[in-house]
Amino acid sequence: MNHINALLDTFIEIRLHTPEDFLKIRETLSRIGVASGKDHILFQSVHILHKQGRYYLTHFKELFALDGKETNIDVNDLGRRNAIARLLEEWHLCTILNPLIYADNFAPLHQIRIIPHREKDQWKLAVKYTMGKKDGSIQQGTKGTTYT
Repeated sequence: MNHINALLDTFIEIRLHTPEDFLKIRETLSRIGVASGKDHILFQSVHILHKQGRYYLTHFKELFALDGKETNIDVNDLGRRNAIARLLEEWHLCTILNPLIYADNFAPLHQIRIIPHREKDQWKLAVKYTMGKKDGSIQQGTKGTTYT
């Protein structure tokens, strides 16, 4: 349990304004990440995690670490996570409770692709981590391939 608590302390903790914001944030995050433009595939970078009655924004590689798996997370991954978290707060979807955790590391926005909701059907939205799935398999979804 100490391993989990130590990792949770490195995640960006947020407060939702309303209970419905969880689903809004989850859907919004599915449209933000790193894109392969020629293939029209967007790989989601950040997920919302509900753990022990609290909410966190976390890079998918941090979730691998939470599961006890090897991960190669780097400063650029955290910079993207931090920039996306700041966007969600600017869009009034949440309030960041521990802003000092990321105060000096933000990826430039040109490294992040945001797919407008009206264009999401034109993209394959892919994830490299699926909540609750720990077997490392690849799942086929209606919106594209899900990598875990």
